[in-house]
This record gives sequence, structure tokens and C-alpha cells, in this order.
Amino acid sequence: MEVANHPIRVEHESAVGEVRRFAAELARKQGFESEDAGRVAIVATELGTNVLKHAGRGAILVGLFDDETGEGIECIALDTGPGIPNLALAFRDGFSTYGSAGGGLGAIHRLSHSFDVYSLSGRGSVLLARMEKGDPSRGRKTVFPSTGVISVAKEGEDVCGDSWKVKRLDAGLSLLVVDGLGHGPFAADAARAAVRAYDATNGQAAVSVIERLHQATHSTRGAAASIAYLPSNANEVVFVGVGNVAGAAISEGDARRMVSSNGTLGHSFKSVRPFTYPTRGETLTILASDGLGTHWTLDAYPGLRQRHPTVVAATLYRDFNRGRDDVTVLVGRRRTE
Repeated sequence: MEVANHPIRVEHESAVGEVRRFAAELARKQGFESEDAGRVAIVATELGTNVLKHAGRGAILVGLFDDETGEGIECIALDTGPGIPNLALAFRDGFSTYGSAGGGLGAIHRLSHSFDVYSLSGRGSVLLARMEKGDPSRGRKTVFPSTGVISVAKEGEDVCGDSWKVKRLDAGLSLLVVDGLGHGPFAADAARAAVRAYDATNGQAAVSVIERLHQATHSTRGAAASIAYLPSNANEVVFVGVGNVAGAAISEGDARRMVSSNGTLGHSFKSVRPFTYPTRGETLTILASDGLGTHWTLDAYPGLRQRHPTVVAATLYRDFNRGRDDVTVLVGRRRTE
């Protein structure tokens, strides 16, 4: 599934209404019944209200999700405010540090099928709420999926020039991020052509797959792309890329930036080969288009590695989005048995 997130800045009360209307309309377009769409609207409203009350400003990303845990609507609240000093207390019904009714996190959690939060004192919070069709009390998720993604178009563009895809294979997990040259519809055409070609392959991080993507983008303006393959039976990540889609493999006590080849798919590149990176224990693999700055490290975010993959992606997006291009951050987790 390849869907961009829709960002809404929350800097005044009217923005909360915009978040609510957009989320509810998206739910209706996805076939949610009125009760379920109403629940989505309440969650979106609570998230927006919490951003204003506790941080003063921030953003809500609204989009779709579809992974091994289910499918539906997701809302992600981002802020750089004071953080949440006591998460356990914040989840208690009626709790508020601002003298309000305090529905807040407890209400969001109850109305969501999946919920996660990451917060650092003085550095803000990221809250993820996912809603599916049906009663959340009967289908609440207790485990995180293996992947999560944030994909946002450049401000002012109607479509995202990046694209991405996940293949869940019997032998492992394959991740693809494509960055069409430039931005807007022509960049999106190039990125989607590469994704279609990838769909027809076995998903391996191999020269033959990159060559298929190269052929598929000949008639477009071109693209950068990277593939990361996480075999289920080996402690390693295999990576192959052309252009400036960055990759990182993060495992216990180790973080490695992965090497991509120079060139542009659809036009020219001199040579390309896959690289294999040994890992230890549970591994996060992160692919990001060049809309994300490169000077990040998860060492600056204690405990983030263990959070929902979408929360990891959203935290990096919040803090390292360059603000002048499409940006996609795809996170894959291989768990230890």
C-alpha cells in the first residue's frame, strides 16, 4: 500500500475543526459506518485539542494504514512542546494539567484500535492513534506491526513525488523507497513506475531488481531508489540503491549508514551492487528520501527504538524534515525470536 499522509498545522482552534472534518471525511470515503466515522472524528478532535493545550502548536498527520495488524485510518499528533512528564497519570480519566475536562489520552486510547506515544521532557511528543471499522474494545491490538511509514508531499503540492512499498515474504521483509526527481505529478509518475516494476519482482535487494526499476522509469524524469532486504533466517540486512534515498541499519549497540550508488534510475548509473550489513538481535532498518535531513541518530531518543515503527518514522519526520521537498521515512523491524 502506498498512501501519503495529509499534514494539518495546528496553531489555533479553527485548525482542530479542520482536522476533525478531514479525518471524518476520509473515514467515510473508506466505507466507515457513521458510528465508526464519528469515533474517528472524536479521536482527531482530541489529538488536535491536546496539541493546542499542551504544546501551543504542532501538526496532525492524517492518512491510511494497511499492514499485518489491520487497516484503517491513522492520526498522528506531532509537537515540540514540554512533553508529557507522567504518561501513566496522563492516561487517567479526568486528568488535566490545564483545568479542562481531561478526556485526553485516556479517551483517545479507548476509541482507538491501536495507540502509541513517545514523549521527551522539553522536546515534545508524538502520538499515534489508529482506528479500524468496528468496536475497538473487541479488536484492540497488543503488538506493533513490522513496518511503519510517514510520506508527506512538499507543501503546496497535491501529490507526493515519493513512493514506497513493503513486501512481506516467507523468507523475510523487503522495503522500497523511491524518490521521483523533483516533486509534483511528474515526480510521482516516476516513483509509481518504479513501484509497479518492484511489485513484479521477488523483492530481493539485487542488481537485477534495480535494473527492472531502471527500465521501468526510462520514459519518466527519473528517480532515486533503495531496497533493503531483511532475511528472517540471518542476522543481516542486504541493501542496494541508486541515488540519494538513504538507508540505515540499527541493531543492538550498532548503527550503520548504508551505501548507495551514484546515478539516476531511468537515465544513467555506472555501477551498482548490493551490500550486506551484519546485525545483532532486533533490527530497525530505516529508508528515507532526501526530504529528510541526514544528521540524525536514534541515540538522541532514548527508548524510541522500542516504539511503534510509525512513531519512529514520525519522530524523525518532525525533527529532520527539511521543509522544501517531499519526505518519506519507512521503518522496518525484524524481531528476535
